[in-house]
Amino acid sequence: MVLAAGMSASLMACGSSSAGKAEATAAVTTAAAASQAAQEIGVAVAPDKKDANVAGSLGDFKMIVGHAQPEGNPRFVSLEKFAADVEEKTGGHVKVTVYGNGQLGTEKEMLEQVVQGTIQGMRGGQFDFCPRLQMFTATFMTQTRKQVTALLQSDLAKKVSEEAEKETGTVIINLCDAGGYRQFSNNIRPVKKPDDLKGLKIRTNGMKTYDLAFQTMGASTVTIPYADLYMSLKTGVADGQDNSWGNVVSMKFYEVQKYFTEVNYVFAPDPFYVNGEWWNALPEEYQKIILECATAMGEYNDQLIDEGEEKAKQDIIASGAELYIPTPEELQQFVDAVQPVYQQMIQEGFCTQEEMDQMWEIVRDAAKE
Repeated sequence: MVLAAGMSASLMACGSSSAGKAEATAAVTTAAAASQAAQEIGVAVAPDKKDANVAGSLGDFKMIVGHAQPEGNPRFVSLEKFAADVEEKTGGHVKVTVYGNGQLGTEKEMLEQVVQGTIQGMRGGQFDFCPRLQMFTATFMTQTRKQVTALLQSDLAKKVSEEAEKETGTVIINLCDAGGYRQFSNNIRPVKKPDDLKGLKIRTNGMKTYDLAFQTMGASTVTIPYADLYMSLKTGVADGQDNSWGNVVSMKFYEVQKYFTEVNYVFAPDPFYVNGEWWNALPEEYQKIILECATAMGEYNDQLIDEGEEKAKQDIIASGAELYIPTPEELQQFVDAVQPVYQQMIQEGFCTQEEMDQMWEIVRDAAKE
């Protein structure tokens, strides 16, 4: 499948041109936004037979990509780079227009639009249609970027991505990090040990593995769309949430959360879904270019995450929020508390015991390098 080919090949970087600014959309509802985008950008334009012999022209294609992150977030910035690189490398024959900040709806709604062909692509940690991708969100499995990359570029990740493609009718052209390691925050009390989570209502993004982790530590969970999270925290619909430092700063969650705890308990994959029918209509040459640019995009995304984490954390501290960093002994209490989650993941069908063992082996091998 496409991700397997893209990840196994030795792909060269796709230029260093700076990302262009995303075209704004005036849509105010999901349906209206998607409809307007479709009208403005359209689906893939089949090559005109009259132009078939024009040197360098394989037809003109247009691609709408949606995502939930605001301007300045690594996902936003890296997707703008992707759009600029694709247009440059195809000589302007593939035009990518990116709509960020949830302009086209929630992540689930955008993935539905990709499946239906209303838009051509979306990036985000949305796994409702392909839940086995959640196996890579096993808590406290990785500690370094090298280990995260080893997991996401593994043969296991390729296999699971191929399954997702078959289930959704989409093609996953890249699998990178959704935002960095996730931390805890809440408005009730400092969380220094797992027991401090008991009785708290924690927002999750609906991923079962996150729910299992918090529930195992004694918290209750509530699913709230990312775009609605700020107001939900402000009004007390949820006591707390988990997110990376970069996401906390991008969405200004520090304005509505008092207590933060640095635990680095999990990261999330960030699949780039593309409508399969649209993808298959592309000439092979353009597919190759898009895969190359998607690989460069993913590497740039992860680089931006790593470069921005410490600054984002300091920005949160400067805001007046309270940050607690557990001692190694305290952190081990969190690790011990979530041990049952691994078996629960197997029971829920996210992975087999063999696949769980395989992930641990990948992580151990990466730590030796």
